[in-house]
Amino acid sequence: MAKQRPLQFSLDRGSPVPLYFQLSQQLEAAIERGELAPGSLLGNEIELAGRLGLSRPTVRQAIQSLVDKGLLVRRRGVGTQVVHSQVKRPLELSSLYDDLESAGQQPATRVLHLAVEPAPAPVAAALGIAEGADVLRLERLRLAHGEPVAHLRNHLPLGLLDLDAETLGRTGLYRLLRQAGITLHSARQTIGARAATAEEGELLAEPEGAPLLTMERTTFDDTGRAVEFGSHLYRASRYAFDFQLLARS
Repeated sequence: MAKQRPLQFSLDRGSPVPLYFQLSQQLEAAIERGELAPGSLLGNEIELAGRLGLSRPTVRQAIQSLVDKGLLVRRRGVGTQVVHSQVKRPLELSSLYDDLESAGQQPATRVLHLAVEPAPAPVAAALGIAEGADVLRLERLRLAHGEPVAHLRNHLPLGLLDLDAETLGRTGLYRLLRQAGITLHSARQTIGARAATAEEGELLAEPEGAPLLTMERTTFDDTGRAVEFGSHLYRASRYAFDFQLLARS
């Protein structure tokens, strides 16, 4: 486990933004860009403070803020180590696989289930089909940098897309839909949160009762046809949604 090469930081001492916060933001950005990869070691607080001309308490506060976010961990006899970056996903019609890939997060997929099954009532209502009609149900575990990030459960109308586990394990569902000539146009989405069950915790490498983000999404093509219903679970320690809010005039 090699020590990370020194990064360059730009601190504005004339800014009203506290120096510890400026440093923590730049460290977090370096983690998100992959410049500080999981397992990387930071220099010790004394060395970092001396190099940046900061007090040791300022550096300690910056590092502690990232420890509190779960991005860094202090290990006795090892030092301060990067754990992982949090996935910050824009609130738009995009796939998790594409978002992870564009962020350099090395996405991977473990296919847990792929079969034709009767549609339960909530799925049938979302897809606009009869209850009990055949649908394709798929479940996947999505990983980033080898760590589980999300458990994805999707239902698709039968005959929409030919899928096999090998293909599904190599790329994202939305990419496969686009390759099949389906134009994704809009979606209706609900976001919530709840505690992990023991089974979910084991799957997502979280303790039972850990907070999970939930998302249900019905996606429509450019003809208004429902083409996918998703019910997903995300690790709150690894995942966040980014919102841009505009004031009404």
